Amino acid sequence: MTQTNAGAATGPAATTEPPQPQSNEMVLHTGSLSFSSHMSKEDEEMTRSALSAFRAKEDEIDKRRMEVRQRIQAQLGRVEEETRRLSTIREELESMADPMRKEVSMVRKKIDSVNKELKPLGSTVQKKEREYKEALDTFNEKNREKVQLITKLMEMEQLVGESEKLRMKKLEELSKSIETV
Repeated sequence: MTQTNAGAATGPAATTEPPQPQSNEMVLHTGSLSFSSHMSKEDEEMTRSALSAFRAKEDEIDKRRMEVRQRIQAQLGRVEEETRRLSTIREELESMADPMRKEVSMVRKKIDSVNKELKPLGSTVQKKEREYKEALDTFNEKNREKVQLITKLMEMEQLVGESEKLRMKKLEELSKSIETV
């Protein structure tokens, strides 16, 4: 790239700008103007040929650079293909070494999956068992309370029955005492 800049700076600058008069040209200038313009055309021609040679070399370099880039790309493609092929071969070798390995791995994965599902179910079962025990305890307590109340009711009915007998007896006695009067 530095060559391109150096060549470009000297080539076009020399062709587009008129040559500056120097002290040698001033001496010759008095003799003939055609000599100085003739020299500038020769310089211009040399500059053009140098510039075209430089451009040809730059084109050659670019061409070679593209060729190298294409070869590298082709080589990378082959390397990628070989990598894929080696990966396939490695997988085949691993499966040949232990044919049941893949199945064992799948069964282990399924076991892990089922274990993950069992954990929340186990906690749910424990929670439901606690709730069941609490409900059962509450049920049994209410049942005992009911039995006690029924027992008390039966005792009260018995007392009420005795009280009614006593009242009836008193009513009969009062009734007899009224009749005797």
